[in-house]
Amino acid sequence: MILNASDLGWDESSGAEPLFPADQLDSPPPYEVPPLTVWGVALCVSGTLIAAENAIVVTTILATPSLRAPVFLLLASLGLADLLAGVALILHFLFLFCVEPNDWSELLTSGLLVTSLTASLCSLMGVALDRYLSLSHALTYGSGQSRRRAAILLLLVWLGAGVIGAGPAMGWHCLEEPNSCSVARPLTRTYLSLLCGGFLVVVVVTLQLYAGICRVARRHAHAIATQRHFLPSNQPYASKHSSGRGFSRLILVLSVFVGCWMPFSLWGLLGDASSPPLYTYATLVPAAGSSLLNPILYSLRNKDIRKVLLNACCPHRYSHSTHIHYPVDV
Repeated sequence: MILNASDLGWDESSGAEPLFPADQLDSPPPYEVPPLTVWGVALCVSGTLIAAENAIVVTTILATPSLRAPVFLLLASLGLADLLAGVALILHFLFLFCVEPNDWSELLTSGLLVTSLTASLCSLMGVALDRYLSLSHALTYGSGQSRRRAAILLLLVWLGAGVIGAGPAMGWHCLEEPNSCSVARPLTRTYLSLLCGGFLVVVVVTLQLYAGICRVARRHAHAIATQRHFLPSNQPYASKHSSGRGFSRLILVLSVFVGCWMPFSLWGLLGDASSPPLYTYATLVPAAGSSLLNPILYSLRNKDIRKVLLNACCPHRYSHSTHIHYPVDV
């Protein structure tokens, strides 16, 4: 049936606007933004908290000339990676609930999230490596050569993370072939399997480094006890209390590290496009949540960073000190 002007509900004599203008008959209907959900609010709030928290850490380290040791460069890299993860979550929220999404928005957010998570995980491995070297090479720790090595390591980390994160934009996506999708659209199953396999390798290496830290610390404690032959009467409790507290901190750090990264790494290898999306969210949330916990576990717990922050917040109460402790707390 052919429609004319009167059929479209347009009466020239009444001066009313046409319900369906003739030049828009063949155009697609306007995009309707989906209603805001609890998941959307949580996504926006968590991304904002992650970005703000890590922005404070990165600004504090970069704005303080005394914080230039290798460990602080690694913590700044970790904070920058987690900051980008927060920005990626905010962009995902905007593309999902505020503007019309398209293929490039999906590729942008997924690529940025892959880059940030890769850099964050590799920076965590770098922090573990720094702690191991600071114990096994305590005499040369913090030298100019160590800083140069840390800078080269971070450059390689970010170059590698950038190349890996550019995979979706370079064609490693399933937008044109939905059957090849992984549990995390628009990443292909092959791409995500390689990515999660690499994550597992980094997790295993990091755990080996922390095991090496425990061995070196045990040797140091044995050497000190051998040299002293005995401790004063008031020292055994303090020594045991300090060792127990350090071991508890190490267990906490490792538990959070494994608990955040292991579920998604295994699910990315085992799941496919037909798997329930709820499982993907349940495993991806802890991985993204690590970006919220990392500043607390690694940066804000450091005495020197806390001292700079307290001095910036209350300059009249806390005196500024440039003395730096090496290595960082475990």
